[in-house]
Amino acid sequence: MTVEPRPIRVAIVDDHPVVRDGMAALLREHPGIEIVGTAASLDVAEPLLDPALVDVLLLDIRLGRETGFQLLERHRDAGRRPAVVVLTAFAQAEYAAAAHRLGAAALVLKTAPMPELVAAIRAAALGQPVDAAPGPWATDPTLTTREQEIVRLVVAGRSNDEIGAALVIATKTVEGHLRRLFERLGIESRAALSARAVAEGWLDVPTVARRRGPRPTPGGGVGGRLP
Repeated sequence: MTVEPRPIRVAIVDDHPVVRDGMAALLREHPGIEIVGTAASLDVAEPLLDPALVDVLLLDIRLGRETGFQLLERHRDAGRRPAVVVLTAFAQAEYAAAAHRLGAAALVLKTAPMPELVAAIRAAALGQPVDAAPGPWATDPTLTTREQEIVRLVVAGRSNDEIGAALVIATKTVEGHLRRLFERLGIESRAALSARAVAEGWLDVPTVARRRGPRPTPGGGVGGRLP
């Protein structure tokens, strides 16, 4: 008697109902995949990190005022959790690096074809390397911790003097950081810097130190890796 393999239990965390429900409906059409839960916020998503209930968690980066990275950071030291496939609309290399450091199995663009997402889910569930198709990943910006702090305060509308006071550095140092950012990124004004940072979600990327030792083990066994 042939025993049918258990379907891959997938949960989806996305704050847009049309995206969340549409993705669930499309994935249900693929054999061997079962949608076992959805969530629109980090608090609701907490139970979905139980590997006894979920094999693969599809996690959006931008969740209103929250980010999926916050959920990964919160459970970074968990011994076991579902394999996580991070979803994003922004092709930023820093997103891929941050997802990798936080133990995600893969990062997939929301514009990717459905077969690519399904392949990532199946590989992640098995703890296999995820060979996602290469996307048009932007190499800029690569912000240092100090640059992230300054950009965050620029977005908040702070002046150079106020930024210097907040970070306990000289105003001239702030001006030097901004001048180098403008030159490196081809930006001509603080307004343009702020607009681009918000539009491209630069400040959603956490500053995470590289860890030594094993990454969290997905429910399927061996941790996956990003390409």
